[in-house]
Amino acid sequence: MTTERIDTLVVGAGQAGVAASEHLGRNGVPHLVLERARIAERWRSERWDSLVANGPAWHDRFPGMEFGGFGGDDFVPKEAVADYFVAYAEKIGAPVRCGVEVREVRRLDGRPGFRVRTSEGVIEATNVIAATGAFQRPIIPQLVPETPGLTQIHSTGYRNPGQLDDGAVLVVGAGSSGVQIADELLRAGKRVYLSVGPHDRPPRSYRGRDFVWWLGVLGKWDAAAMAPGLEHVTIAVSGARGGHTVDFRGLAHDGMTLVGRTEACRDGVLTFAGDLAENIARGDANLRALLDEADAYVARNGLDLPEEPEARATLPDPDCLTHPLRELDLKAAAVSTIIWATGFAADYGWLKLDTFGPDGKPRHQRGVSAEPGIYFLGLPWQSRRGSSFIWGVWHDARYVADHIATQRVYRDYAPDTAR
Repeated sequence: MTTERIDTLVVGAGQAGVAASEHLGRNGVPHLVLERARIAERWRSERWDSLVANGPAWHDRFPGMEFGGFGGDDFVPKEAVADYFVAYAEKIGAPVRCGVEVREVRRLDGRPGFRVRTSEGVIEATNVIAATGAFQRPIIPQLVPETPGLTQIHSTGYRNPGQLDDGAVLVVGAGSSGVQIADELLRAGKRVYLSVGPHDRPPRSYRGRDFVWWLGVLGKWDAAAMAPGLEHVTIAVSGARGGHTVDFRGLAHDGMTLVGRTEACRDGVLTFAGDLAENIARGDANLRALLDEADAYVARNGLDLPEEPEARATLPDPDCLTHPLRELDLKAAAVSTIIWATGFAADYGWLKLDTFGPDGKPRHQRGVSAEPGIYFLGLPWQSRRGSSFIWGVWHDARYVADHIATQRVYRDYAPDTAR
């Protein structure tokens, strides 16, 4: 079988892979993008039906193309987001090959480059960009054993309320995914328990500007590293129903039962940490801090933005907050479903290279791996706080592509023998 050769192989055709293709093309780097399914597949098949982008259309996009058919302040549905990346790939002429799975990457012996074994044969590449991101393997904590009458799924397996059995639902995790799923289930008439851990809770908008705008002008998107202790802090924000500020007290007053972090399960009884009030207070403090910074920015720059005192209003503490539930007998509470909105782990088992630290995470500097010729895209905090967002990965891809182009210049240099 003939071995195919290419300068740069991009693995994955999600937002990171499409962005990489654009910048590689601009730099004149011959490349190929392999995708095991379809372009932006995770947007289509690993998210719930009603999901919309968590940022408005003017912000969460690539610089080279707007979302057709949507206003700048709209929150774009997931299928339209996937269609956007398909259209973008066509617009830039990205050499995407779908339905090809990369199974193994190893360094070539005695010469530069890598041997890439795929479902369609072998490819040799000088460079490989792992553009699969960090959200690859759903994490379900091994807390609750398999139990007859109890269904456990990750948030990636949830589609809509109609798929669930009758009975109550426990949603574990109160980041954007968990809180939106719990809210949807509550509105569908389900009895819902929501396990709330540490979180940031920004305002959806304030003084006529979306929170993504505030994070931009306040320089927070450009933070180069996560502050210590925030590794497990999620962001509770929602673009659902036109976008709104997440209010855990409001959800409780509407009938949802809030509990603390899920800790253990014994004989069908779940136990929760006594940290619910602390977690809610921390989220409140995060919101107030951002409002304070926004107000100071308005005053400092003399902006004519309307004041919004109601943004600081707080509902009374619900009973589940003042008298938190520490145990839940799943059978007695008629809980038939647990939805684990507990995040993801990276899965780079196909990269058979020495480019990972003891924690299994890639060793890199802004996506440039410690292993020459290997690059990463789509990692949280790859270069800054905004790296996980659509526009952020586009800028990270430009840096990676520029690095590859520069290395090509060094590689192709030949001394002027005549001189």
